[in-house]
Amino acid sequence: MGGNQSQIEFILLGITDSPCAQTPLFVLFLLIYIVTLVGNVGIITLVRVSPSLHTPMYFFLTQFAFTDICYSTVISPRMLADLLSEDKTISFTACMMQYLMFAFFGVSECHLLAMMAYDRHVAICQPLLYVTIISSRVCWQLVASSYLFAFLSAIIYTWCVFGGSFCGPNRIDHFFCDEVPVLKLMCSDTHSSEMVIFAFVTINVVSTSMVILLSYISIIRTVLRMCSAHNRTRAFHTCASHLMAVLLFYGTTFFMYLQSPSNHRSLDKVASIIYTVVTPMLNPFIYCLRNKEVKEALLKCRKRFFNYCQHERVVSARTRTVHVK
Repeated sequence: MGGNQSQIEFILLGITDSPCAQTPLFVLFLLIYIVTLVGNVGIITLVRVSPSLHTPMYFFLTQFAFTDICYSTVISPRMLADLLSEDKTISFTACMMQYLMFAFFGVSECHLLAMMAYDRHVAICQPLLYVTIISSRVCWQLVASSYLFAFLSAIIYTWCVFGGSFCGPNRIDHFFCDEVPVLKLMCSDTHSSEMVIFAFVTINVVSTSMVILLSYISIIRTVLRMCSAHNRTRAFHTCASHLMAVLLFYGTTFFMYLQSPSNHRSLDKVASIIYTVVTPMLNPFIYCLRNKEVKEALLKCRKRFFNYCQHERVVSARTRTVHVK
């Protein structure tokens, strides 16, 4: 990078340039962001306070919820501020760090979804060995390796996107510092950078999607061999929420990154909104509404909360009575 790159400022053009649409969009995306935080923090808290959810499956789910919080936070606050502000400039360093964190948490989600698929594969196809194969130590090792690989990938992506020379236009036609709109501003040749990014995205996305695909092929074969219709329904039901999250995340990811840069269109902003803003909000609902164990844990927590409140009211009433006497 050139010595004065850090002095460059970019201008984020945002979602829309219509003043009439900016305030409604601000309200909409603020509500989505609040729901995202409440939903994912709620999942993490519920798993921690519910002994019945202290299993590898929900350990991975808490990591996924944490990643969703960070993933959304990298994008949403800046996007919300730009919707209400006339000054949409962002420094070179801030833009680079936003992309670095975005890439890190994006790759982490890919690997976590693959781990969750593998967890379901072992639970259904090798239930007697589940505790041995998916031990607590293995869970932490898998998560740590995913974060390490995501960090290394993010460093490579960031160097490819920001490692060239910027000497022309500084207007980024997007609502955050993403790969394609930033590369369009580079003066130097971007072909090699695009190829490296495409190769690593392909490795990350295709390898993790293959793990998911092979896991579910094995799951389906095992489930179809089950004699009990109840067991088959239960097995499919435990996988339904994960499959919905996979389809939502990978569908938009394949659309965005596994196409030639010359084919990117205005629909990219819509796809970006879906996987950076909407998907992190939907994941808690997908896992809660489709999961019997989570719903039972929610009911138990609510019952304990109401019992605690009732106990506090009784204690408070007795204390007031004693003071009156």
